[in-house]
Amino acid sequence: MNKYYIYILANQRNGTLYVGVTNNLRRRIYEHKNNLVSGFSQKYKTHSLVYFEGTPNIESAIVREKRLKSWHRAWKVQLIESTNPDWQDLYEEIVV
Repeated sequence: MNKYYIYILANQRNGTLYVGVTNNLRRRIYEHKNNLVSGFSQKYKTHSLVYFEGTPNIESAIVREKRLKSWHRAWKVQLIESTNPDWQDLYEEIVV
């Protein structure tokens, strides 16, 4: 069974947020951190993984990503802080 991930990156605590979806979280965050992904995350330096969740299929992942992107900023901050109150970079947790 494949697993897909919805993730949120930030450039600092309460800073700019980026919401994305991937089927390989380690690879994708590595790409963001090393500026291998052109666009928003490179421009705004959103390199810190502050939130992620898994889903069993791509359809549910895309639906969730679109839903999160439409949320008010305060809701996204509340979601992040519900599991990561200090806005720690969670990348080390996924590369172990």
